[in-house]
Amino acid sequence: MLTIQSWLSFYSANYACVGKLVGRFYDENGAPTEALRQAEAAIEEGLKFQKGKEQFPPCNSEWSSAKGSRFWCSRQSGGVNRDWTGVPRKLYRPGSRGSHCVCVRTSGPPWGQQGSAQHSDRGDLDNPHLQEYEGCHPQ
Repeated sequence: MLTIQSWLSFYSANYACVGKLVGRFYDENGAPTEALRQAEAAIEEGLKFQKGKEQFPPCNSEWSSAKGSRFWCSRQSGGVNRDWTGVPRKLYRPGSRGSHCVCVRTSGPPWGQQGSAQHSDRGDLDNPHLQEYEGCHPQ
């Protein structure tokens, strides 16, 4: 849906609107349909998720029948380039079932408080939606 949003932004910025196509997204009066409202809601969710990936990029992972699952973080984990490596943690999102592995900053102020002088220098480790992996060293 974010790709569609990007395409729409490009054409809106570079071309004049000459009308609306009657069908799935607009009715015969040019009014938005429920399908368009659902698409717009999905785009909003995608934008929120994209911002979340900046704070908590997905871990690198591998699985083998001999060793099972392994998770680790790098400066490019989850396709998100950054200047920190982080440590793997389980992230539980409110309203979601289960967890998924994310990389978490271990130093500096928490996300959204970059300019703050008062912080515990633990990055996002104290976020209440995170949990350490059992049997793994915290660092």
